[in-house]
Amino acid sequence: MLKIKTAPAVEPVSLAEAKLHLRLDPGVAGDTSTVSTIAHGAHAVAAAYSLVGTPIDVLGYGVLVNLVCLTNGASGTVDVKIQDSDNGTTWVDVSGGAFSQVTESNDNATYGKAYTGIKRYIRAVATVAVANCDFGVDVVKSGGASVEDASITRLIQAARVYCEGFQNRAFITQSWYLWLDEWPFYIRIPLPPLVSVESIKYYDTANTEYTMAAADYYVDAVSQPGEIHLAYGKSWPSVTLREKNGICVEFTAGYGAAAAVPATVCQAMLLLIGHLYENREVVSEKPLTEVPMAVDSLLWLDRVF
Repeated sequence: MLKIKTAPAVEPVSLAEAKLHLRLDPGVAGDTSTVSTIAHGAHAVAAAYSLVGTPIDVLGYGVLVNLVCLTNGASGTVDVKIQDSDNGTTWVDVSGGAFSQVTESNDNATYGKAYTGIKRYIRAVATVAVANCDFGVDVVKSGGASVEDASITRLIQAARVYCEGFQNRAFITQSWYLWLDEWPFYIRIPLPPLVSVESIKYYDTANTEYTMAAADYYVDAVSQPGEIHLAYGKSWPSVTLREKNGICVEFTAGYGAAAAVPATVCQAMLLLIGHLYENREVVSEKPLTEVPMAVDSLLWLDRVF
């Protein structure tokens, strides 16, 4: 039995990409949404831009980054700069994206910088020196919102779930529990590509939890699906397992960030999103014919059995 632990943080296809595929207007001018990259509050001393903000997807939006400062501690200083990324993994400093240093003399104010780059993600990073300082960094996105955004976002999620289920794969990095009733010859891990195995836990008839030593097994992340095999000379634990779900394997799977997901998958998702958007009811009066080389044809290329 599979049970999700941590769902993907982002989707392989962004809202802006889906709207572009659907040939929708990017939004009504003046529509805005605000999300924090560095949460508001008292932040402890953090050296050399080690306070790292949450990535924000800004593709297709006008963007303003606001540094909102309250009170600095005695002699405390805050340095904030903006970074951007294509894939949410590799980050570079934005040219001209550094805010002026905030000290006790210029705190309790808000400072703004427009982001005019073309990357998909941005974030803020900060250095806090000498004393705790109270501040936060917000990203204001404008011109990208529409009344259909929530609906299209659900279509993106539904398309990803369908495509993952068809291929028996994980796309964006996610973590799962695999529950087993008994020890097999080896453990096959579903939802490739396998990134890592965090633990193998097992439970006896008294529901006592044990953790198998990592040295007793090795993880084959090259095979698809990935596998867990016993190390040389080792054997599975001899404890009598409880009758049901006596073994739990925690693992992480996925290609990584959105940019790492194969183009065929993203194109299949876009085709499916387009179909679901145009056909919103469970039945249709018009005959529907699947387009050759459409969703399932693209997904068959990397389907796992």
